[in-house]
Amino acid sequence: MKNFQVTLTLYICKNLHQFMTLIKSISGIRGTIGGKPGDNLTPIDAVKFAASYGIWLKDYTNKEKLKVVIGRDARLSGEMIQNLVVSTLVGLGIDVIDLDLSTTPTVEVAVPLENADGGIILTASHNPKQWNALKLLNERGEFLDAAQGAKILEIAEQEDFDFSEVDNLGEITKNDSYIDIHIDEVLNLSLVDADVIRKAKFKVVVDGVNSTGGVAIPKLLKELGVEVIKLYCDPTGHFPHNPEPLKEHLGDICKLVVEEEADFGIVVHPDVDRLAFISNDGEMFGEEYTLVACADYVLGKTKGNTVSNLSSSRALRDITEKHGGTYEAAAVGEVNVVTKMKANNAIIGGEGNGGIIYP
Repeated sequence: MKNFQVTLTLYICKNLHQFMTLIKSISGIRGTIGGKPGDNLTPIDAVKFAASYGIWLKDYTNKEKLKVVIGRDARLSGEMIQNLVVSTLVGLGIDVIDLDLSTTPTVEVAVPLENADGGIILTASHNPKQWNALKLLNERGEFLDAAQGAKILEIAEQEDFDFSEVDNLGEITKNDSYIDIHIDEVLNLSLVDADVIRKAKFKVVVDGVNSTGGVAIPKLLKELGVEVIKLYCDPTGHFPHNPEPLKEHLGDICKLVVEEEADFGIVVHPDVDRLAFISNDGEMFGEEYTLVACADYVLGKTKGNTVSNLSSSRALRDITEKHGGTYEAAAVGEVNVVTKMKANNAIIGGEGNGGIIYP
């Protein structure tokens, strides 16, 4: 009997994606496209959770007129989910700024720049093309906390929706220039010395996994005078390899970096909030060290403290202490890192998966 239980447990773990294809959490809703409502991420589920977020946002802000920023990665279901979410918010009387193809960091930047009341990012991060998700933001462009997420799940469970009458519907404003605006924000950072980078005349290979990173990263690099070799940079949503940026999935870019005699390679996943580097010898620099390397540079210019999550290595602690700062660990999850960063007055933080948070 014990052997049977072990075998069953292993089977369930191996095939978990087949059993749990709609995952409701405090950070949003994630699931596979198609199937039956409540089991998968169907159009009905997309509308239901978009409406729940809109109802919560009305109560949270206590405002008559609201504005929400929407952006998506390039996955195949993105346009469909985008249309459903945008129309649902309009039906609640909420104005929408539609960025269309975008990145997670770009939407996070756009929310405060637009003085919006919230934002929704339509992406399933590193999950395969079958997946999509609604990631929910507050008025600061930050992910919602546990209590806020729990309230939205409660509203969804009760299905207590009250849509607007025809004279009070929201309006849609399309703005597809936000990747360029985001790049300008990056170039205006005091620690970004564009002239030094231009003089270095770098050659860089970029793997955009056929999503929006294939648009955003080459644009940024070209503004910095970098010669860009594009690999899988057409935002078709047809991922050419598993989008999780692990060494076993990145043979093509590792090979191309060597063949092109490039200085390094850049790999992002579909919504561009995780970054990994390939060294000039074609070996992985590693997601874990993306934050460490960037923090070393930032701390060398600005004294301060850092935060990363508990799944990260102690390398960031060592770098922080070397520069005279204090390191603290937060629970896993971007919202937890952000909360700890604020409490610790941290000047840089992030997670060991290649995600960096720069206040």
